[in-house]
Amino acid sequence: MSKTDTSGTTETESTAVDEAAGAQLSTAPVEDRAEMPVLGGPTLGVIGWIRWFWRQLTSMRVALILLFLLSLGAVPGSLIPQTSVDELKAQAFKDAHKTLTPLYEKLQFFDVYSSVWFSAIYILLFVSLIGCIVPRSWQFVGQLRSRPPAAPKRLDRLPAYTTWRTGAEPEQVHEAALTLLKGRRFRAHTAGNAIAAEKGYLREAGNLAFHVALIVMLVAFAWGQLFKSEGGKLIVEGDGFSNTLTQYDDFESGSQFGMDELEPFSFKLDAFDGTYEKNGPQRGTPRTFEAKVSYSQGGTDKKAVIRVNEPLEVGDSKVYLIAHGYAPVVTVKDGRGKTVFHGAVPMLPIDNNITSTGAIKVMDGYRDKNGKKEQLGFQAFFVPTFAGEGAGTMFSQFPALENPAMALTGFHGDLRVNSGLPQNVYQLDKSKMEQFEDASGNALAQRLLPGQTMTLPGGAGSITFEKDVKEWASFQISQQPGNGLALAGAIAAIAGLTGSLFIQRRRVWVRAVRGADGVTVVEMAGLGRSESAKLPEELGDLAVALTADAPPAADATSDADPEPTPHADPEDVPEPAEEPAEEPAEAPAEDPAPSGEADK
Repeated sequence: MSKTDTSGTTETESTAVDEAAGAQLSTAPVEDRAEMPVLGGPTLGVIGWIRWFWRQLTSMRVALILLFLLSLGAVPGSLIPQTSVDELKAQAFKDAHKTLTPLYEKLQFFDVYSSVWFSAIYILLFVSLIGCIVPRSWQFVGQLRSRPPAAPKRLDRLPAYTTWRTGAEPEQVHEAALTLLKGRRFRAHTAGNAIAAEKGYLREAGNLAFHVALIVMLVAFAWGQLFKSEGGKLIVEGDGFSNTLTQYDDFESGSQFGMDELEPFSFKLDAFDGTYEKNGPQRGTPRTFEAKVSYSQGGTDKKAVIRVNEPLEVGDSKVYLIAHGYAPVVTVKDGRGKTVFHGAVPMLPIDNNITSTGAIKVMDGYRDKNGKKEQLGFQAFFVPTFAGEGAGTMFSQFPALENPAMALTGFHGDLRVNSGLPQNVYQLDKSKMEQFEDASGNALAQRLLPGQTMTLPGGAGSITFEKDVKEWASFQISQQPGNGLALAGAIAAIAGLTGSLFIQRRRVWVRAVRGADGVTVVEMAGLGRSESAKLPEELGDLAVALTADAPPAADATSDADPEPTPHADPEDVPEPAEEPAEEPAEAPAEDPAPSGEADK
């Protein structure tokens, strides 16, 4: 027996009606509906999935996620030494972290900015920004070509509202309002029985400019990576450099850079001057680093001073001062007294006081006491300010050259410089060498002051620390063609972001209608795309300015105000969800000035 509800419909009949209604909701062909599965839905297909992926990629949410991932991906490049920036530091990091190095190499953390994953994020962000900007640009062009929408029928329901009665004619009020709004740089026109005006289009323009600037910066970064050249050169005082590939200690260029694009110039390091704080808690802090150079370009000789962050600009190239150290002058003689090596040997600093290490290599011209060709090598430890005998370990006490000293350990044999394998010029390969020993059979090591000589045992010769210590400077010579474009993009991005944050897009309407008593009722209202405390203030200022042409009527009474003439709502002006609790009160007769208040 079927149940019957209060309306007289049985449960069986109700079920049948629901099934029939559900069948009508299906959009499948009638003959296929019986075969449709209960669960699941329509498949997108290849084209559908491509469209879905494109919509997701070009959404603002995904663009922000990619921008965050790009910033996050740059963190390893800032914390981990990059091979492209400083190969020596990168190698030192690898030697000090044997466990992490294999993992970092697989993740390409030593070459972050040229890695596959960083390039993928970069390209996806580039495509996403273009996909976001192009449609929005067309929309913005359409907004610029369109006129502000007509006024809503109930202006008193907008966030900022004011009204007053005036003896001026409605046409005079409209004409004065149109002139006033255009004078305040509003886009204004007459729409029905009201004046519609809009201002703040630069907000969207700034937003678009910000995103376009991001694309410009990405293009500049890519251009700089493809066409850049960057190399380093260590130069001792008195030596020079010519901008050719063979002169560089290390060199890196983009995939599209040609060696014939190197700027033709040369320069010589005349002198290096460095000063340090001598007293107080900042003792040893560098005060000035200046490299005085003579450079030549196109047959013209000039002099310049290169300082930290003040590079020498020659054409499209910039020469940066990046490091400094000392190069003690040594003389090596064989057992017959013949000089086989004489020159300044650069030492690499290992601390802030320029305690330095290095290697002295005598590769050619040396023969032992039996006349056999052999090679010499000396491991050197140099300090510019030695504390003195018995005053602690041999570490520099001050970075300036005040009391230099050098400790040497000598080796003889094969330096393996002819093996074809690359070597670090500041380190000795001692795998095929033997250390000199003194008469007691101990390893030969000696500390020298300027002018002192260490005699090698068995008539093998000697090495002298001359009374001359030169200084060296390390320079980075780079060509970055995208730097100017990147700077312009950064400035445009800041300007666009400032405009999008501080400019408010808002609309103002002015309606003047004649009441039943013949007195004109003026209504003004404003609506902003975002909440702002300045909108009511601006509306009040406009109302005060308009009262010069539409002064409040002195005999106005609150009960004589007519209801404004209604007309259709524009689609792009949202009405509040709730009706106001009560109608806004009219200004009392004894105080006819416009209120300027915002009635909600």
